[in-house]
Amino acid sequence: MLLRWNSLVALGDSFTEGMDDPGPGDTYLGWADRLASMIAQNAPGFRYANFAIRGKMLQEIIDEQVPLAISLKPDLVTFCGGGNDILVPNSDPDALAEVYEVAVADLRAAGCDVVIFTGFDTRSTPLLRSLRGKVAIYNAHLWSIAERYHCRMVDLWSMHVLHDRRAWSADRLHLSPEGHQRVALKAAEVLGLTNDQAWSEPWPALVHTDWVTQRKADLKWAREHVVPWIGRQLRGESMGDGLVPKRPELLPFALCAEES
Repeated sequence: MLLRWNSLVALGDSFTEGMDDPGPGDTYLGWADRLASMIAQNAPGFRYANFAIRGKMLQEIIDEQVPLAISLKPDLVTFCGGGNDILVPNSDPDALAEVYEVAVADLRAAGCDVVIFTGFDTRSTPLLRSLRGKVAIYNAHLWSIAERYHCRMVDLWSMHVLHDRRAWSADRLHLSPEGHQRVALKAAEVLGLTNDQAWSEPWPALVHTDWVTQRKADLKWAREHVVPWIGRQLRGESMGDGLVPKRPELLPFALCAEES
């Protein structure tokens, strides 16, 4: 099956960079690299770049990554942002969506097909359940944007398989390798790629954990991941400070893999 897309640029934050899906060397693999590999199998000469950097806020993604993508004129762009903004107290999902829409309009005006992503349903994550309302409002806007600009949508909210803790890494904010694979398969489905694997395949039965063990795990998680995150926010720091994109050039996918 030959596809009409011969190039892909991925834009975003840690989700698109691929945390916590270890790749070659000190890099991360992630759903975007996995998706690019799937497309490359059906598109000879396929080129790929990934500008995503962990910790980026939506406006930073738009200012730093969107113009670069437009200048390269790729056939396909994946654009996911706003998750870090939603985590900030008093952030406004309506205002975020207005900013997001301008970027989508610019990408579409440049002739790129665009894939966008809803936010995850946070109901299964302690401390983040209170954000469900904001995420839902933001998602509603994103669906409207997708319709207005004829974008393809990867609906992460509806992916119930991601409510399993095995889909997430120890910090409960980033996907595990299996979680990234599920998202890659979902994105591939949205693009019309056929695959022997199914993103919705049920997980094997999970061994039950008693209440005390679960609470100890929650406390450990809060101490090791939540408290440091709050500290960075208070200091105005980001995990991505000083980092550069892992795939900053639109290169044939085979060369991307060799340089990793």
